[in-house]
Amino acid sequence: MNFPFNFFAAAALGAFVTSLLALPLWRKWCLRTNLVDDPGHRKIHSTPVPLAGGFAVLTGILLPLIVGAILLKLGVIKFSATSLITHGIDKRAVELGVLALGAVAITLLGWLDDKHELKALPKFLGQLLVAVAVAAVSKRITLFVPSEIFSYAITILWVLTVINAFNFMDNMNGLCAGIGAIGAFFFALIAATNGQYLVAITGFLMCGALVGFLPWNFPNARAFLGDAGSHLVGYLLAVMAILPHFYTKQNPRPLAVLAPLLVLAIPLVDLAQVSLFRTLNKKPFWIGDTNHLSHRMVRTGISRRQTVLLLWLMAVIIGVPACWPV
Repeated sequence: MNFPFNFFAAAALGAFVTSLLALPLWRKWCLRTNLVDDPGHRKIHSTPVPLAGGFAVLTGILLPLIVGAILLKLGVIKFSATSLITHGIDKRAVELGVLALGAVAITLLGWLDDKHELKALPKFLGQLLVAVAVAAVSKRITLFVPSEIFSYAITILWVLTVINAFNFMDNMNGLCAGIGAIGAFFFALIAATNGQYLVAITGFLMCGALVGFLPWNFPNARAFLGDAGSHLVGYLLAVMAILPHFYTKQNPRPLAVLAPLLVLAIPLVDLAQVSLFRTLNKKPFWIGDTNHLSHRMVRTGISRRQTVLLLWLMAVIIGVPACWPV
């Protein structure tokens, strides 16, 4: 495995520590501004819980990324792939800048939803604007169809789908963050083994930041991701599924096109089945209920903690084949 393991480990560790330490500060801010999730009929917590996770995770990703980029440019950090990473940053500066702004924008959209409970249409329009920006500046999904219109449409649809899949999946302590961390790790590993270091760095940063948040959220929650966090997780994973070259002439992997679907199988299946169930019952698919995969598992007698752990395990088992080099 020919990639700078120590650098990636440092990125993940830096994101972990930053997110872990930033959470108490964001938690106090949320309590002071009344950005909390109040108890309700579909909720098990009896006291308001701060919606601080999204801001802590974003801090855990962006702060180490900015510091690392500065140290690389100053020549403080040096390793075998330094020149490749700095060249990639220079070459794709505009794209990286827009994608970073997209992460901030989608987090702010989620924050507005957390604070003001946005209606479905303005929330969707905000997601759509971010998805269009991603399609405009980054690599796009083609599915081997030689049509620019198709590539724009399928890329926008993909970003919207993954964002909402993780928004839907944020229904039990640790579930969204854990599945997000697993997905980020797999995408980082795939990118790293193919020499796509910038994508790998983003994945390891995201994985570290989400793992740093988990002690505050699982098994007992002292903070939630909120829509700000679930939107951020979905956005970043959607982007990381687009950027790597899963299929190349040098590495023609038969399951290459399916790799993102395997990595994100749990949230995508959950989104599909719950949307179908609501549609068949003539209910708006964006209105929450207790028919997610996690809720159905709990109704069989499994505890909530065991349900989350089982879904994490399923995400790992299904995602492993996406990393196979054949």
